[in-house]
Order: sequence, then structure tokens, then C-alpha cells
Amino acid sequence: MTKLAARIRADLAAAADPTLAAGMQAYMKSTMAYYGVRMPDVRAICKRAFAERPLASCDEWQAAVLELWRKAKYREERYAAMELAAQKRYAEYRTPVVLPVLEEMIVTGAWWDHVDEAAHLVGQMLRAHPEEMRPVMRAWSTDENLWKRRVSIICQISFKHDTDLDLLYANIEPNLADRDFFIRKAIGWALRAYAWTDPAEVARYVRQHEPQLSGLSRREALKNIG
Repeated sequence: MTKLAARIRADLAAAADPTLAAGMQAYMKSTMAYYGVRMPDVRAICKRAFAERPLASCDEWQAAVLELWRKAKYREERYAAMELAAQKRYAEYRTPVVLPVLEEMIVTGAWWDHVDEAAHLVGQMLRAHPEEMRPVMRAWSTDENLWKRRVSIICQISFKHDTDLDLLYANIEPNLADRDFFIRKAIGWALRAYAWTDPAEVARYVRQHEPQLSGLSRREALKNIG
């Protein structure tokens, strides 16, 4: 175990609150146990550890992220792995080359708390490397793994005027008939986010695809449109 991982695990264990752990695990419907450390405290622990033990290369950073992730026995350790993956100081390392790291976290995390955090990082890669990432997101939109499909739909959630509508609609289209809650919610969420930028366009899209959109997707899409 690296010193960084050992430090984070020790600090999380020291901050553990068993009175919170069971409720947190039940809320997240997690098979993995919790220490019972709230997210603001997880972030504070990570911030101190990351500052004291900086990583010198992209390889070290990837290895540290995966060590925290793969060897986690408590869910907060996976939150720490995601915090490290998202660290601003390592932003230059987040290129399409390291996408397999995030893909592993998405597929093995397989729940909205992990996946939606990873989606933001995938979105950053899409912004910075659109020519490389667009084809990947198109492929993910039809992947057998529903969480990769969810990421392909919500990865532009914060893009506003920079949203690639052709890509968004292309990634939504093969998922319109999907009955899974997390896919239907993702479609509605992605459309609702873009509605802040262009409500008329989202309203048009919903009208055009009324027969195909689920009630959940439609309600979410139109939530902020008067």
C-alpha cells in the first residue's frame, strides 16, 4: 500500500462514526460498508493528504487512483479515489489516454454516486479533446453497460452554450426506448440542463419526440420551462 492510500485510510478510520455508517449504507443501497464519514469531511481528509503527498507523474496518479479504488473496503475510500481523479493539480493528466481508468470506475462503481462524478470528468475530456472523445461517447451510447450509456448522455450537463446538440441527441436516440430509471432520468436531466440555455429548442425536441420519450424524461426535460 502506498503512503498516500495508507494515510487516507487511516484518517478515514479515525474519523469514522458507526452511528452514521448504517444509515449512509442504507440510503445509498450499497453492498460496500461505510465508515460513516460525511462528504465534507472526506474532502477535507483528501485535501490534506493530497497536499502532503503530491504525485510526481501521470503514472503515479493513475496508480494511486486505482489503488484506492480497487482495494477499497469502505465506500468513502472510493469517494477518495474519485476526489484524487478529479484533483485540479492533475488536470493535465486527464486526457483520453487515461479514459480506461474512469471507464473502470464507471463499470465497477455501477451506481449513480460514482458514475455521475465520473461523468463530469469525462465531460472535461470531451471539452478538451472533442475530436477524440466524440466517437467514444457515440460508442458508449449503445454500450451494453447502462452506466456507460448514462455517462454518454449526461457528460455535457454543464456545457450550456458549448453543448454539442448533435452529439447529445445522437446519444439520447438509441436510449429512448430503454425502460431503466437511470437512463430515463439521464435523458430528462440532460435536456433540462440545456433548457436553461435554449428552452425553445428543448420544448421543440420534446414535442417532436413525444411518443418516444418516457413520462419521466419528459417531465424532467420540461421542469424549468414555463
